[in-house]
Amino acid sequence: MSRMTQQGSEQEGSQQDGAAGQAPVQATRIKSEDLFRQQREIEIEHQGRIYRLRLTQMNKLILTA
Repeated sequence: MSRMTQQGSEQEGSQQDGAAGQAPVQATRIKSEDLFRQQREIEIEHQGRIYRLRLTQMNKLILTA
């Protein structure tokens, strides 16, 4: 993809992501190593429910309720 085309695509995506007249919010990035800290599973509480985020033997992530 050419630089011009790539920039155009990124700009179009930004406009779609943000509300009218507002700049899009940058998502926070967290490394999985920081989340798991030598573990294979963590629990995430969201709106009173517990979710489990597991790291498989193939290093894939699985989120279950």
